[in-house]
Amino acid sequence: MKRQSKLSKQRSTDHSNYHEEALSLLAAIVESSDDGIIGTTLDGTITSWNSAAEGIYGYRPDEVKGRPISILIPPDRDDEMPQIFEKIKRGERISHYETVRLTKDGRKIDVSITISPIKGSAGTIIGASAIAREITGCKEEEEQLHEQAALLDHAQDAIIVRNLEGRVLYWNKSAERISGWSASEAIGKNICALLYKDNLSNYEAAMTALTEKREWVGELSQRTKDGREIIAECHWTLVPGEADKPASVFAINTDITEKKKLEAQFLRAQRMESIGTLASGIAHNLGNLLSPILLSFQLLKRKFTDEESQHMLAILQINAERAGEMIRQVLEFARGIQGERIELLPTHVMREVASILEGTLPKSIDVELSIAEDLLPVVGDANQLHQVLMNLCVNARDAMPDGGSLTIGGENTYIDENYARMQLEAKPGQYVVISVADTGVGIPADVLGRIFEPFFTTKELGKGTGLGLPTIRAIVKGHDGFINVYSEVGKGTDFRIYIPAATTTEAKRLAGVQPDVPVGHGELILIIDDELPILEVARKTLEENGYKVLTASDGAEGLALYAEHRKEVDAVLIDMVMPYLDGAATIRALRKLDPAVKIIASSGLAANDKLFEDSAVGVRTFLSKPYSAEKLLRALSEILAAQ
Repeated sequence: MKRQSKLSKQRSTDHSNYHEEALSLLAAIVESSDDGIIGTTLDGTITSWNSAAEGIYGYRPDEVKGRPISILIPPDRDDEMPQIFEKIKRGERISHYETVRLTKDGRKIDVSITISPIKGSAGTIIGASAIAREITGCKEEEEQLHEQAALLDHAQDAIIVRNLEGRVLYWNKSAERISGWSASEAIGKNICALLYKDNLSNYEAAMTALTEKREWVGELSQRTKDGREIIAECHWTLVPGEADKPASVFAINTDITEKKKLEAQFLRAQRMESIGTLASGIAHNLGNLLSPILLSFQLLKRKFTDEESQHMLAILQINAERAGEMIRQVLEFARGIQGERIELLPTHVMREVASILEGTLPKSIDVELSIAEDLLPVVGDANQLHQVLMNLCVNARDAMPDGGSLTIGGENTYIDENYARMQLEAKPGQYVVISVADTGVGIPADVLGRIFEPFFTTKELGKGTGLGLPTIRAIVKGHDGFINVYSEVGKGTDFRIYIPAATTTEAKRLAGVQPDVPVGHGELILIIDDELPILEVARKTLEENGYKVLTASDGAEGLALYAEHRKEVDAVLIDMVMPYLDGAATIRALRKLDPAVKIIASSGLAANDKLFEDSAVGVRTFLSKPYSAEKLLRALSEILAAQ
């Protein structure tokens, strides 16, 4: 028994020593921790306090032991501790709780605290243990990052950060606006799949230059979420990481699509001006050379009276006079033809031209007038406007060898800022639009861009000088106006001449006040058009007037978008002539998806509504291109209100 008693005592001593060693080791671990470790009773009295807690809060252990934990709590947070201890008493653990605490010198600091229940030998909860870490510096850095991110979100340029593999890490608000992709959709995705899938070779060339020089500046075309192609001016910089090795790409992209279009228009205008200056000089010199020749014919006819000489002189005179007429046309084109400017009603000029045409055109061509009753006056030269209309009508006649319909129209329109931004020569305000539309052979796309170039003609040799349309453009420009042309091969051509309305009392009133047009209330409109400038202007116009917009650049894409958003789309605006799947086919497919879909068809051929009735499955709402914001908004308002 004595031996057993000795063994028991030895074991007890060994166990006691082991327990003391464990406690000492635990105390050493607590004391050496970088985190503040604080023990409290359930009523909040501080029982333990390590060195890290002293470093965080500034109190020595002897200054806090036995005192309430509330000495660390700011007055505005005095309700925190009762709530925390309620959870502790229920055995709950609170992890990484971020809050504010007070130091000994009264400073407020940000801390992250994990609080756990302390159980006694009987398993009951007797206190709490808190592990605290100061995060003031981290919070300040986080706030700075938020501030910087907010500043980047206010930038007008798209600011994007991506890793070297192309994965997007940051995507600001302007990147969302320009590309159509939200930050949540873009972050984590490959930049090529989002923006450059149609332009990979140029993107890779830019990345090669960036890798070599650590910076790249240039232009790249991008594809937006809705399929539009835009041109971006890019400034990319490599951002270094560890050991100064490149870690990511910081990109600033500026949308310069409209700027490039305006530059192209400006260069075209400059080229025309240069050609005009050159042509003017040549024509002037030719005129000087031709004058004595023309003056000599009368003398030569008197001197050489025989029949053969008279015949030869007549031929020479006719051709010399024709050359003189060509020189006159060149000079008119080059000088802009400054005639007498008076206030006049275009209605009278249009009616006079129509009257002449009815007596001279073939019977197979029907001449129609479509003039608004309230057509405003313009300031101009009646003879020059007469010349413009006659030249256009003669061209229309030539485009209809088998007959057709020729319509001369006139209407008032208001050009808003969106439209003016897309047309270099246009300014916001009230205009009179004079149109000449035919149902002839149309103008091919590769020719349409050149029709106003001097000396360019598709007519046979000897039948055209290539100065008719350039002269018309010069006359219209001299009236502070501009021309739009819309043509479809096999369906016809529509010339529209925009001339500012005269500044009479009524015109001033209309020009000074944008028309009061109906606006949207959040309705979703799907626009389907392969002409990107029209698509962009229509989208901006609708968005600025209370609508939400989806856009598609062809019929197939439009059908896919409609199928995806069928329940939300309130109306569809669709171009009738598109590649692959034209307007009529798209409308028929839309009708199959939803027989009640509301559709506005648009075309540049206002005179051919019969085309729509035959092919567009009963569509009755049409917009003639180019349409103003007023007409678009009114058409939408009417179709949305219709049952």
